Amino acid sequence: MTVAIIGAGVMGETLLSGLLRAGRRVDDLLVGEKRRERAIELTERYGVTVVSNVEAADKADTVALVVKPQDMHDVLTEIAPHLRPGQLVVSLAAGITTSFIESRLPEGVAVVRVMPNTPALVDEGMAAISRGSHCDESHLQEAESLMASTGRVLRVPERQQDAVTAISGSGPAYLFFVVESMIEAGVHLGLPRGTASELVLQTVVGSAKLLRETGEHPTVLRERVTSPGGTTAAAVRELEDHKVRAAFLSAIEAARDRSRALAEGLD
Repeated sequence: MTVAIIGAGVMGETLLSGLLRAGRRVDDLLVGEKRRERAIELTERYGVTVVSNVEAADKADTVALVVKPQDMHDVLTEIAPHLRPGQLVVSLAAGITTSFIESRLPEGVAVVRVMPNTPALVDEGMAAISRGSHCDESHLQEAESLMASTGRVLRVPERQQDAVTAISGSGPAYLFFVVESMIEAGVHLGLPRGTASELVLQTVVGSAKLLRETGEHPTVLRERVTSPGGTTAAAVRELEDHKVRAAFLSAIEAARDRSRALAEGLD
């Protein structure tokens, strides 16, 4: 199976390097990239063959579109005449529906929509995939195999993709915001910035591992840390008084609504 990655930005390169680490042969990978300097860089770094978007569509069994949503229409227009029934197109563009893509491709081309996130850069990504109307199980398995090279993969109905975008697609930014705030609080309380950063980062990493490995509900784990009348109880009361939980809900709803609006604008 030959895989072509069209779009060699950060996420495109992340997918490429993940596939190589997962054992894909470089001879079975192509990259579609128009910028000459970038093409040279990728060839020198990975030994991958860099071709035009058209040649990538012609030669590949699976075409991964890792382009900006606003560029999707032009890329589809360019490659559509070179795609054929049975090929798989995997879209990593936020907000782009499978129907949008299918309407611009030849009948019978399978489409899978993916919402990745940036922890894929360190092989800890979370990708949600949804089938298009021409997908069969083999197409979904191939899309899962692609994305599993950079982290975990979950199948979801496409109607849930806007919520996925709001939770895991944008989710790293929320966590970075919390980490940033905790570090600044530590500095405010008199800790050196380096000390505050180390304390917060390890607390986040350890807490995530605790959640993953114990399988306990976060409420249970939080309550174990929260002694009656203690320091944690005082802090949690402040968070509740400032309606932090409600603020997260509103923020995530706003992200979902924005995802819907972007898709409607493209359609």
